[in-house]
Amino acid sequence: MVDANQLRQWGRNVIDIERNALDNLYQYVDSLEFVKACQLILSCTGKVIVMGMGKSGHIGNKISATLASTGTPAFFVHPGEASHGDLGVLSENDIVLAISNSGEASEILTLMPVIKRMGLPVIAVTGKPESSMANHAVVHLCIEVPEEACPLGLAPTSSTTATLVMGDALAVALLQARGFTKDDFALSHPGGSLGRKLLLKVSDVMHKGDELPQVSQNICITDALYEISKKGLGMTAVVNDDGQLAGIFTDGDLRRVIDAEVNLRTTSISEVMTHGCVTVSDGILAAEALKVMDEKEINGLIVTNKQQQPIGALNMLDMVKAGVI
Repeated sequence: MVDANQLRQWGRNVIDIERNALDNLYQYVDSLEFVKACQLILSCTGKVIVMGMGKSGHIGNKISATLASTGTPAFFVHPGEASHGDLGVLSENDIVLAISNSGEASEILTLMPVIKRMGLPVIAVTGKPESSMANHAVVHLCIEVPEEACPLGLAPTSSTTATLVMGDALAVALLQARGFTKDDFALSHPGGSLGRKLLLKVSDVMHKGDELPQVSQNICITDALYEISKKGLGMTAVVNDDGQLAGIFTDGDLRRVIDAEVNLRTTSISEVMTHGCVTVSDGILAAEALKVMDEKEINGLIVTNKQQQPIGALNMLDMVKAGVI
């Protein structure tokens, strides 16, 4: 049985070595080559084609995904598959971002004559400034590390971490240079929680038309309860004779009415409804409506137009279903 403290120490050693590798990376981000790489990609009217073999390929896949989601069109192309047709994805306005710690990945070097014949600039990301890939490139981003965290010096560890961080540094620098915003991010992530929070509006979530619970202020409580039960939102809007919102009646109001032993059949809903209820417009973000509910400690909202007429309603369950929460 291996000693628990020894296991912890081995884990800490890895973190220390990789932290040192990242400290070493500052000099390469501070270099003119990093600036050239950013400027080259910013001027690109096509795509960034990312390539890498083995562990570098896994890191490259993540880098291409990060670039694509932060405003830089990018695709990962496996070098092995590229030799058998996938190179067709390249177009004349693209840039190739080639990744290899040794800078001697034969699968990538095999493609260099074709890439050069197409006139595509290559940004090489390697740990060897004098490598073949670095010599083929117009820009070289160095990710050389003092040592791998693997005690055998064989498994890519510190080098893959450095490559990943270099890719993130590149992507985020480009993001800021482009003025990329949260709204831009949301448009490329419509299925994610952030995308839903930044894209979904109240109009997308609310119940409207026949689904909107609404009663006249002149009816009795019993009739209002029928509307609440029928629409299933735990509340109903109450309108005046002009169709404007006069108040709201909720399940909570009903409990208070029952405690007060009010006659449900003879008492008008206008006598027990909540006046001056909180409302929102249908044009605001659903996330903003959720914030209103949280701040006011309420479970539902009536949506009104400029004439203060109810046009929709929503509750906390709608927010959950829409993925806003």
